[in-house]
Amino acid sequence: MLDIDFTKMMRLPSLRFLKTFQIAARLQSFKAAADELYVTPSAVSHQIKALEEQLGVTLFERGPRGARTLALTDAGGHYLEHLNDMFSKLESITEQLQVRFGRTIIRLNVPPFFANELLLPRLASFSQAREETDIRIETTYAAPRTHPPEADLSIVVGTGPWEGLSVHELFAQTFIAACSAPFLQDHPISEFVHMNGKTLLVHEERREAWERWALGLGIEPIKPNRVVRLDTMSAVVLAAEQGVGIGLVPARLSATRFAAGGLVKLFDAELVTNESYVLLQRPEDREREDLQELTDWILRECRVG
Repeated sequence: MLDIDFTKMMRLPSLRFLKTFQIAARLQSFKAAADELYVTPSAVSHQIKALEEQLGVTLFERGPRGARTLALTDAGGHYLEHLNDMFSKLESITEQLQVRFGRTIIRLNVPPFFANELLLPRLASFSQAREETDIRIETTYAAPRTHPPEADLSIVVGTGPWEGLSVHELFAQTFIAACSAPFLQDHPISEFVHMNGKTLLVHEERREAWERWALGLGIEPIKPNRVVRLDTMSAVVLAAEQGVGIGLVPARLSATRFAAGGLVKLFDAELVTNESYVLLQRPEDREREDLQELTDWILRECRVG
């Protein structure tokens, strides 16, 4: 009889460690992974180290202390490729199980500012209409540029092309100069030239936005006395509302704040980009009734404004 010592067989890595590795590899940062997982960077580092020790291979190239990004080793890249497939299949199987034997769940990935300003304030109307459907909403720190493999539906900002995906255009991305009413009272601005010498708010991912805005208007670039750089659009809008300075804010998504008086438009001129907000999904998911209902609801809400 074959005598097998199962205690000496390789123990499979912790699912939690594998997920931590996948997220750290996707974000190329232990700190960013820690933020997404709501743990400390040290905890992420220890989990990755424990995974590497168990596997007996190095997954990440360790750069100098303080380096902002991580690089995968060849072994790490190979492992990540298979883990992405594994997690995608696991989530798909779990979803099918829930669809067949339990409640349905929709995985929706959206940019944070879109979620805060348009989606979440109106979501109750959909939830009440379809109480048997659960929705898992993920807002990524940086707006995704394509449809994430783990999502059923996603809203992204970009220009495409969206090859192999079903696409619904929601609305064009435009920006408008805005500030708070108290700021405008303290710093009267009625002409473009009056913006010189004021504080400008700059989104880190759109550093050239003010230059493009001025170029589109055919005016000289604004010469601020100070520039405040912020890493999210939510922070730009909040800083503008708090009177920190003048920001270029998304015109459509800031409509509620303009109506409430939290923000004031300085001029009607908008910075028109070639980007649009689009709703994406895989073609094979178009037959799912729950996804179609949520898609139709999102399209209606975006038409309402």
